[in-house]
Amino acid sequence: QVQLVESGGGLVQTGGSLSLSCAASGSILSINAMGWHRQAPGKQRELVASISSLGGTVYAPSVKGRFTISRDNAKNTVYLQMNSLKPEDTAVYYCVLSQAIQHYWGQGTQVTVSS
Repeated sequence: QVQLVESGGGLVQTGGSLSLSCAASGSILSINAMGWHRQAPGKQRELVASISSLGGTVYAPSVKGRFTISRDNAKNTVYLQMNSLKPEDTAVYYCVLSQAIQHYWGQGTQVTVSS
């Protein structure tokens, strides 16, 4: 089993910055991908950014250039630095670890951007 513990998030004004982190523990394989999804009220959950254990990254077009995903493989931790935040970034952000066709989710952390 894999456990994910998220931290960070909160309330920020438009144009501000926030950072999220997610630490994974348990049965973690050396080859995996970690990332962040988000879900706003009344909307479907969507990919924000993902990073593989080899460092390859994927970003949603809406956050490219504003958000940066990184990871520390030694700590099994993924980070999301969010800059130039907009009200439309308001959502619950979920950490996810994908390995061997399994997906493990964190409990979610709220990010609210006020206008």
